[in-house]
Amino acid sequence: MTSHNDVRLVGIARRLDRLRWVPSALLAHAVLRDGMCMSGSSEDEPGWANEPMTDRELAARMCAGCPVQDECLELDLRVAGKDTAGVWGALPEDDRRALYPHWHQRGKRAEGGAAQ
Repeated sequence: MTSHNDVRLVGIARRLDRLRWVPSALLAHAVLRDGMCMSGSSEDEPGWANEPMTDRELAARMCAGCPVQDECLELDLRVAGKDTAGVWGALPEDDRRALYPHWHQRGKRAEGGAAQ
């Protein structure tokens, strides 16, 4: 029996297929340029920054509305693979670790992809 979470993760892995041949350097450039967490804003930390929260809540808040969530997630899966840590691509590390086998089995990626 397939769990709801597995179905969700397979869907995410499929969605990332559109990025499979984008070179890692271009993914990194897009994340650094457009990632909401990477903005060089001089603003103070958001009001929620010191609130106690789970990784899942942090991912939802930190990545809300970010235009490069998929690029960030694809890049992290390529670079960190199953050893991922922190919050990337709007997913906490437990979800990315569970996603990794689904992503990996989808096959070869552009250079820098762990599934080569």
